[in-house]
Amino acid sequence: MSYIILPDVVHYACTCGILKPISKLYFCRHCLELRCGFCVCHEADSHYCDKCAENLPSSEARLKKNRCGNCFDCPSCHQQLSTRAATVGPKNPDDPKAAPRKVFYLLCLLCRWSSRDVGIPDQAAVSGGWPERENIYAHRLQEIQDMYKAIVLSDKQQKLDKDKKKQRRYMSFTDRTGITASMLRKRIGWPDVPNPLLKAKPTELNNKAIAKEEVEEFPEDLLTSPVNLSLATTMEQRLVQPEWQPTTIDKLFPIHKHLSVKRSQRCRSCEHNVSKPEYNPNSIKFKIQLFAYYHIPEVRIITVEPLRAGKVSELLLKFSNPTQHQTSITLFPYKVDDVIACEDNRTEVISQSSEEKGSGSQPSSITHTSLTRQPSITIKPRPIKTRVVADVVVPNASFVLPPRDDAAEYDDSGDAHNIQNDPKIVVWRKSNKAVIKLQVTPNSDLNIGDEVTTAFTIQHIYINTITTVENKEPQKCEHKVKVFLTLGNLVGGS
Repeated sequence: MSYIILPDVVHYACTCGILKPISKLYFCRHCLELRCGFCVCHEADSHYCDKCAENLPSSEARLKKNRCGNCFDCPSCHQQLSTRAATVGPKNPDDPKAAPRKVFYLLCLLCRWSSRDVGIPDQAAVSGGWPERENIYAHRLQEIQDMYKAIVLSDKQQKLDKDKKKQRRYMSFTDRTGITASMLRKRIGWPDVPNPLLKAKPTELNNKAIAKEEVEEFPEDLLTSPVNLSLATTMEQRLVQPEWQPTTIDKLFPIHKHLSVKRSQRCRSCEHNVSKPEYNPNSIKFKIQLFAYYHIPEVRIITVEPLRAGKVSELLLKFSNPTQHQTSITLFPYKVDDVIACEDNRTEVISQSSEEKGSGSQPSSITHTSLTRQPSITIKPRPIKTRVVADVVVPNASFVLPPRDDAAEYDDSGDAHNIQNDPKIVVWRKSNKAVIKLQVTPNSDLNIGDEVTTAFTIQHIYINTITTVENKEPQKCEHKVKVFLTLGNLVGGS
């Protein structure tokens, strides 16, 4: 018997067909489906600096190029720079009443790089006011931006002119009479003021490159002088500062820290939020937190006997109920088709395999008329590429898991909630957890060292507490999810 502690050995099948651990899945309470990171829309709610916790609106963050104005990163190792104080002598040492003064500089606590290494003067205040480097190519970059803006505006103007020729209906008085704003200004006597970007052609805004017959000679010191790699910057250090791209370490200057974002995830099918954080940067709470491990039973591998081809091995799995309601779990063999039905029998959706589905088919989802809207985006299912090479014998009976009780974790009385357990199925139970014994048989055509993967389907009772005008009471539904287990490698022997 070996205890498996490998991470990510238990995977759940998402609606789109991707296998993910339960910690990386969401559960939409409106369409009652598992959603992975590809099945949700990611939206940026707020921008903030994770060091000074300054919250910036999206417009201001865009103007600042998504960088904080007060915090800096080390240009050498890209860690956060700390502000350090130092005591220096007075400005007038001849004055006996002059006292020493404090100055502040930037220091990296990892690689010991400091702002003094590149000649940045010390500041008299903690807040900084550090001098900004001026980009010598700023004017050239602005010319290029103006050139491309003129090209875009010219293309739009040409497209509008073509549309006006084809357009038959007049949308305004000037279009009906054929008088434009430019003609009106001429009739009144005012000078015509065209768009400044259309005054000149786009090619005139950019200085043309002129070929030269005489070029600079190749410097011989590049071939004769020894190369000191400790003074040269790495490719990563150069690409972090694309405006300057320093080649030597004496040109490394502090980098403004990138802003972080708080994002929310929205279900692509029903457009409801599955995760939404608080706007306050100091808060780690969530307004909406529909993670899968809060609603779907968690499966963990306890022990598994050595796996041999064609031989039966014993497998112990622990099931945990994360909800506040009692649930009943039934195990089914892994099949291609799954049926998910609601208790009131008003909706029933069959999940077909990706091989049987066409290119325009929709994934399986419980579309309840009172809970969800029409799906706005069709999620294309992906085939499950994981090969199941072992058969698992699932019990015919179901077992019950009590609701989660945080206080029961510290109770050693072993209260089983008066639940009659089948000793052939349940070998251990405590609080909302139960250990189930299963029989696994790897395929006989496997070789020694091959990875053994098995799968089965879990059906559990889910209590949907979302109330609507039509149904004010919680609804009870039977939800199915496919679970894939990586049991380890095949061993030899009999």
